[in-house]
Amino acid sequence: MPLNLTTFSITARDARDGTLGVAVSTKVPAVGSLCPFVRFGAGAVSTQAWVNPGLGPLILDRLEAGESASQALEQVMAEEADAELRQVGVVDANGGSAAFTGRDTDGWAGHRTGENYSVQGNMLVGEDTIAAMEQVISANSDQTLAERLLRALEAGQTAGGDRRGRQSAALIVRGADVFPLVDLRVDEHSDPVHELRRVYEVAKIELFPFIKALPTRDNPKGEFAAVRAAMAPKE
Repeated sequence: MPLNLTTFSITARDARDGTLGVAVSTKVPAVGSLCPFVRFGAGAVSTQAWVNPGLGPLILDRLEAGESASQALEQVMAEEADAELRQVGVVDANGGSAAFTGRDTDGWAGHRTGENYSVQGNMLVGEDTIAAMEQVISANSDQTLAERLLRALEAGQTAGGDRRGRQSAALIVRGADVFPLVDLRVDEHSDPVHELRRVYEVAKIELFPFIKALPTRDNPKGEFAAVRAAMAPKE
């Protein structure tokens, strides 16, 4: 039997650079292992409720082939067994969005979509959770996508979140390179969204500068020399 895993999530695209990401939290361990799927140049997907992780790659394949978020989601869900138990949010590489909330998902359940984002949730305290997430992702467009996603997740938790409680959270953002720009998880914690923020702030200092310096196809040497110079002890 599939697992009722995710309760609230957001998929989004940064219109400035095309980066794509997902932020998600729930009252089940290790939500980041099964629900978020991101492929640069194709889209971002969160598959949840009585989750079928296989939906993520199927939708991304269709997006990569040129279908819009709504087309890809409609086609995949039309062929899905027990579709009414599923919930899915999708954003494509052009900023189109779509979501599906099955009739048999556990309440409160619903979604909201807009240009460059989709927010969705099930088994929530109430609709205020996704309303708060939508408000945050629609503002603060000058911030990085990772920051906006995390702030939206925090707003959703503050507004109520999962009616069962709290346990895990995840944040992933991908750009054009093979490695993710952000890929952070809190797999088991009494306050996972708060802990995800703590880990993110540490990563901003101790991880993200190295990611920016990694070798890429356009720059095979990377920027390690600059990072090493910046970290060298001062005399």
